[in-house]
Amino acid sequence: MLQKIEFKGVALAPIAGYSDVGMRKVCADRGADMTCTEMVSAKGLVYGSDKTEDLLRTTDSEKIKCVQIFGSEPYYIAKAVEHRALEKFDVIDINMGCPVPKIVRNGEGSALLENIPLAQAVVKAALASDRPVTIKYRIGVTSGKIIARDFAVAMRDAGASALTVHGRTRTQMYSGRADWDVIASVKQAVDIPVFVNGDIVDRASYEKAMEITGCDGAMIARGALGNPKIFSDIKGAEIDGYSLKEDILTHLDVMLEFHSPNFVAANFKKHLAYYCRGMRAHREIKLKAFACRTVEEIREVILSYF
Repeated sequence: MLQKIEFKGVALAPIAGYSDVGMRKVCADRGADMTCTEMVSAKGLVYGSDKTEDLLRTTDSEKIKCVQIFGSEPYYIAKAVEHRALEKFDVIDINMGCPVPKIVRNGEGSALLENIPLAQAVVKAALASDRPVTIKYRIGVTSGKIIARDFAVAMRDAGASALTVHGRTRTQMYSGRADWDVIASVKQAVDIPVFVNGDIVDRASYEKAMEITGCDGAMIARGALGNPKIFSDIKGAEIDGYSLKEDILTHLDVMLEFHSPNFVAANFKKHLAYYCRGMRAHREIKLKAFACRTVEEIREVILSYF
């Protein structure tokens, strides 16, 4: 029996290379209603890749746990969603928006925008998990080929419980502006929850996006990098004595619970580059962070500057 999830509020998007277990923890602590893993290969799960399972760590702070998988072969999708490593997740999200050429060349990610029957077969295969299946996709391949409404209807008809629409085309990658008007047309076309995604960086942009689209919720991606407090800001929830330093240290410590110090030392620097955005010493912090070789050196940078 398909479990009931209320798809609304503000969610942390799957962000390749960034939405690790530590980031999801601090964003959930600051009000994210749902948190999504980085995208995970369905085939990688089926074939037992250690790297794939490393992406699937979770904490009890996460309110609704969502795993995002990618793939274009229904057989592997069906096998993947029944994998034991996904048992702890409440929602299965399928990536149909990634514009990265190597993903598209494999017929995955946003390549599925050009093959609606296959995209529907992928959704139906994912329903084997008896959990809500959601889709994250882009409004089209090019500005001359906007298919967001038709794709939404097809995904709903295939059994998707909710949709997240990134308001850019594949050829835009991450440039230009997200088209919230197109997302509004998606919301009007389907009777399942829709999340707006793209260019939401603060409470003002969130409110504008919700006003224009009429969506049930918003999914925050780049706006959350280095800024977990965006979720409490959007909700208007005051945090007495908020300390960014505490969030950074929590992020670091959670990573250390699940990964080796060498892995954390190599991978945390990119987060610091975002955490220091807007600070007067941001250039100095980035230079020192990327020169760090150990977790102890990274911790010293955090304690010295934040």
